[in-house]
Amino acid sequence: MNPNFLRVASVGLIFCALAACRTTTPNLDAHFGESVSLLQAQQILDPSAGNRLAGPEGMDGKAAKGGYDQYQKSFRAPEPRPSTFVIGVGR
Repeated sequence: MNPNFLRVASVGLIFCALAACRTTTPNLDAHFGESVSLLQAQQILDPSAGNRLAGPEGMDGKAAKGGYDQYQKSFRAPEPRPSTFVIGVGR
């Protein structure tokens, strides 16, 4: 074999071995998790909501309970559905 070829090949192998030891993602590792934190912060509608003592605007308790009870009642006794074969002609 050519001694010059062996010398060049060994230097190439040394450079390849040294390149394998270097980290490939230093920039990505430094910013790992920032996108998730940013998305979570953007999904919060009112970040200072816990600092106020007043409750949220909306229905009062009796109206909300009545609506919820009607919702639950609709599942206990659902309305009968008409037959799908009835066309409704001649009524």
